[in-house]
Amino acid sequence: MINEVLRAHAAAVEQNERPAPEGLAALRENGVFALRTPEAYGGAWADAETIARELTGLGRACPSTAWVAGTCVTSKNLAGRAFVAEEKPEFFADPDALFCGSGVPGGRGERVAEGVRVTGRWANVSGCEDADWALVAVMADGAFSFALVPTADLAVERTWTMAGMRGTGSHTLVADGVLVPAGRIVAAAPFALNDMMLFAMTVLGPVVGAAQGALDVVTAMFASDRKPFMTSYSRMGESPGARHWLADASYLVQRAETTMLAVAREASAGELSPVDGPRLRRALADAGRDCRAAVDLMLDLHGASGFDVSNPLQRFWRDVAVGSRHPHLNPYLAVENLGTALAG
Repeated sequence: MINEVLRAHAAAVEQNERPAPEGLAALRENGVFALRTPEAYGGAWADAETIARELTGLGRACPSTAWVAGTCVTSKNLAGRAFVAEEKPEFFADPDALFCGSGVPGGRGERVAEGVRVTGRWANVSGCEDADWALVAVMADGAFSFALVPTADLAVERTWTMAGMRGTGSHTLVADGVLVPAGRIVAAAPFALNDMMLFAMTVLGPVVGAAQGALDVVTAMFASDRKPFMTSYSRMGESPGARHWLADASYLVQRAETTMLAVAREASAGELSPVDGPRLRRALADAGRDCRAAVDLMLDLHGASGFDVSNPLQRFWRDVAVGSRHPHLNPYLAVENLGTALAG
């Protein structure tokens, strides 16, 4: 089972600051990297709800590996939208290839006879050490563009030093005059709201999964002979307060997942209005905050031992704390944008 593989290597993923080869192989074999490969090129082109469910399940075992899978979804979605070819392009020759990318225009392109020479730096590119292709934003001829570059043509600077999601290997990619053929660089079209919701799913899914993974740890504690220290209780479940905290934590995690899936279904159902987008982004930001609140309750239940480096609870806590603060889940901007949309 894929999650058994991910769970077995989760500690090593964090220690090595990149996904485990065994985990990547399992994802490839189970079609995870083909979730958003276009159907014409052998992929699933799965909808937002399917992707959210898949990434949540993976995040329950290893949030960092799930995050890398989500980055692959985002990058392949952009590639599938931006590059249209009558024949199968080389970057989709393998539907299970791992993609990484950055939508920040960190590079510039100079037109030459053979195509475009690209120079630049892109920070926070998750999975860049293991990916086959990188989709990076470039300013070419004054236009915001996307270029698809084999990662073998780029250098990696190991700059990712975060407290959480450490295993994503979100380092910096560097291009120094890399030649990109004309067929692999194109001016970017404006993002549709539906696509923006999909991008948010690729961030929130691993976070919700991480909260579920933390809940697994705490629920197992209730099934053990562990008791609240300095009490007369013989086990955790005897304490009404502990049961209350467990119920609240479980409810928050479930609410986060329910919210995420409801947004995914609505985003896939049809065109979104100018108010729908900010409203759904607010809902996703709230789901991220629910995950953080739930894990805080779980840490109260577990006590200080939950912060021992050998305890997976502290890893889930750090992954949720960092992942839920991605710009796609920014709560104060979500409120601001919704208010602006409602006020016209």
